[in-house]
Amino acid sequence: MKSRRLFSISILTLAGAALVAGCSGLRLGYQQADVILAWRANTYFDLDREQRRDFSARLDRLLAWHRYEQLPEYATFLTAAINKAEHGLKTQDIAWFVDGFRARYKIIVNRGVADAAEVLSTLAPEQITVLQKQFAKDNKKFADEHELESGVEKRKRARLKKSISQIEDWAGRLTREQEHKVAALLEPIPLIEHLRHEDRVRRQREFVELLKTRQAKTEFAARLELWLLEWDRGRTPEYDQLSAEVYTKRLNFYVAVDKLLTREQRTHALDRLQKFADDCRALSTRAPAHGQADDAALAAILALFLSADHA
Repeated sequence: MKSRRLFSISILTLAGAALVAGCSGLRLGYQQADVILAWRANTYFDLDREQRRDFSARLDRLLAWHRYEQLPEYATFLTAAINKAEHGLKTQDIAWFVDGFRARYKIIVNRGVADAAEVLSTLAPEQITVLQKQFAKDNKKFADEHELESGVEKRKRARLKKSISQIEDWAGRLTREQEHKVAALLEPIPLIEHLRHEDRVRRQREFVELLKTRQAKTEFAARLELWLLEWDRGRTPEYDQLSAEVYTKRLNFYVAVDKLLTREQRTHALDRLQKFADDCRALSTRAPAHGQADDAALAAILALFLSADHA
């Protein structure tokens, strides 16, 4: 799936913001994610002691549910993905994979949105100011990474660099010839990062406006769920149309990239996916040590769900 960092800033999407798909291992992430997520929440909101305590308790419940109820199903889903990919990717296989992530993301939202609303309803005005400042930092980082203030050629080079990095994260080192071919395959895909940036800012503004209704808890929870689930609600027609075009072309791009890979590179990617599936199974059955909830969840797998670009 493609990468989008639209921060939902709740128990759910803080997980995606805090973790990245290229982490050292799902098990390690599982053991540390409660600490990471608590730190990330504090970065965005500067939570007070009582809020941190409440956040941690609610997060523990959500992650325990996710570990024992969702990880076994993730393992099944990933195994099915491996079976599809073993004989070469097809566009329908990638679309199936994307749809699978979207469906599982919705399950997490439905499970955790009430808790997220409860935590967010306690925010003070100065904590929302902290959030807005962090949004500004995130947006500057996004603009810098994608060279949004530069010309077209620099923006294309930034996109190519990111794409190669993502491919190599799964398949291992590409040859110079493969890199050139990846660049040629990317060339026909329209640049969309400038519109993604604008849409990020719009979504962030919507979230801040949404927080103004946080005291009306029932209404706030319903509106928060809608905001979390309907990523494309409120998009400009230009972005909506271009994102559909880019999505279709990206499917074809990944199929073409798959054909460029050597047998060893494809095996590397499939082995990595298999390790994720194996870790999901192991983590969902291992008993917590010393009665502690060693269920600080989501790491690389959940990061893929929550950082997914649905464009």
